[in-house]
Amino acid sequence: MASLDRISQNKQTVTEVDHPLVAAKLGLLRAKSTPRLLFRSAMQELSMVLLMEAARRWETKSMEIETPLRKCSVRVPGRAAVLVPILRAGLGMLDGMLRLLPDAGVGHIGIYREEEMLRPVTYFSRLPPGLGAAQVVLIDPMLATGNSAVAALSMLKEHGAEKIQFVCIVSCAPGIKQVQSTHPDVEIITAAIDPELNDFGFIVPGLGDAGDRYFGTGPAV
Repeated sequence: MASLDRISQNKQTVTEVDHPLVAAKLGLLRAKSTPRLLFRSAMQELSMVLLMEAARRWETKSMEIETPLRKCSVRVPGRAAVLVPILRAGLGMLDGMLRLLPDAGVGHIGIYREEEMLRPVTYFSRLPPGLGAAQVVLIDPMLATGNSAVAALSMLKEHGAEKIQFVCIVSCAPGIKQVQSTHPDVEIITAAIDPELNDFGFIVPGLGDAGDRYFGTGPAV
């Protein structure tokens, strides 16, 4: 966790997942030579691992079941889960997470970054009811400036969400600090904390534009 130590932050609200499989999938996502099919599968699989880490802190409750031999008590999530991708790159993470939580509610928040000032512009929102009683997971591959994440988190809270986590693949210090300054109660789960942003607001070394690479809308490499 050396990268965490380089950032002045409340470590309790940031989890950088240190795992060999996470590192391997992240390496595939970073490599510009990774073909689209492999990029997609790596993002989905990595998202599943990150969700499992996020769920480690979820509330649980006990229920009784009957095995073929006897009754026993098991633990299940105490709240319904709601997954909310930030469009459009977050959809690539949603596909993998729904394999683990096929009955989860799904909301969508559409935000794009105004290129000159790097400010977030919201163009779409569709959220399920009952967010106040749910475990909400906001998802986006990148936490760069943090402006889009802050806007999305504010919108979720305006709709009643109380238990929120933010799951991303790559983050950086400015984005983490931005989220923590506005939403210190929101835990961030990430596969990597990169050192900096470039002049265009992209994480360096990062993995490029995750949405363009996932959907095939960027320039040919």
